[in-house]
Amino acid sequence: MNVEAYELKAIDGGILTPKGFMAEGIHAGLRYSHNDLGIIYSEVPAQAAAVYTLNSYQAAPIQVTKESIGKNGTLQAVVVNSACANACTGERGLKDAETMREAVAEKLGIPVYDVAVASTGVIGQFLEIDKITAGIKKISPTKDKAGAEGFEKAILTTDTCTKKCAYETRIDGVKVTMGGAAKGSGMIHPNMATMLGFVTTDANIEQKSLERALRKVTDVSFNQITVDGDTSTNDMVLVMANGEAGNEMLSENHPDWPMFLALLKETCECLAKKIARDGEGATKLVEVQVTGAETDQEAKAIAKTVIASNLVKTAVYGADANWGRIVGAMGCSNIPFNQERVSISFGPIQVFHHGSPVIFDEEHAREYLLGDDVQIFIQLADGLGIGKAWGCDLTYDYVKINASYRT
Repeated sequence: MNVEAYELKAIDGGILTPKGFMAEGIHAGLRYSHNDLGIIYSEVPAQAAAVYTLNSYQAAPIQVTKESIGKNGTLQAVVVNSACANACTGERGLKDAETMREAVAEKLGIPVYDVAVASTGVIGQFLEIDKITAGIKKISPTKDKAGAEGFEKAILTTDTCTKKCAYETRIDGVKVTMGGAAKGSGMIHPNMATMLGFVTTDANIEQKSLERALRKVTDVSFNQITVDGDTSTNDMVLVMANGEAGNEMLSENHPDWPMFLALLKETCECLAKKIARDGEGATKLVEVQVTGAETDQEAKAIAKTVIASNLVKTAVYGADANWGRIVGAMGCSNIPFNQERVSISFGPIQVFHHGSPVIFDEEHAREYLLGDDVQIFIQLADGLGIGKAWGCDLTYDYVKINASYRT
């Protein structure tokens, strides 16, 4: 079935746009003044799935969330704190994450294993667990827009803005909505990285199908962004589907499955691009599109290698149309390609064609690279594979922010 035949509409909203969800964020005292503790709550148990960092150091909250989802595949709440990652904190850290889970379960009157836990912030520090448990007692999730906004602010660290989106479509003739909220600014080079992504939907879907859909979509969205090449200890993308839309149970065999997959992909790609745009110190969003690779996987690998190159990123920051850095990055991807058929463009300006330099207007190229959105097109001649990756420029401010992250 052709997904393009469906209507998929972006709407103003976020995690509370789907039916049956509530949220709140408060200042619990973990940070000086900003919100630092948030909860998302589903009024009924929701099918749940998550993907996690591939860093071999996996923080305590990830271990606890894996345990919760692994119990029966459902969640009814997720609690998130900022300011402290609760990573590399041993048995005490694990106990603190479990305490957060228990406190939320008691507060909301739901089973302990229906609660997920997430943390973000400085690595190697213990949580101020007394402040967190006291904050959980005060939190009152609401359906109001203010609840969503409070949550969006509570999960931020060095982010300069909140990140949200929402979409709707029709499945089985009924309206199905999906919303998302995310954080992430530095240490972004997923398979996953320092980012937290939370997606809510009122779609009725089989848990294993939801899990497979999330993994598939993550590979072409969150796992295709990079800010600085570092993969963190903590973070995850988590989806809750509570079935409140009333559609028939979705699975890969459902005729409207492509529409659900498109809905999830659009939501995750939107959040991923907002994270890339808000990279620490960044001034612009950079997108690399590769076509003509032998496979989609190879196209994605080349795009990700180019977007991750510090030399490419600094050239974009300096508005320098130095295509040689792109060619060099492509060669570091370990993907074979016909070098004599490579073509490269900065937006509409071709600078390299079939393996040879092209005379182009340097000033025109500079003007293009000074924009807020930069696209780099790489055309190969090896097959039908396509892939995209997103990142940002690398600026002086990135160094300043990370040179004094703890202070």
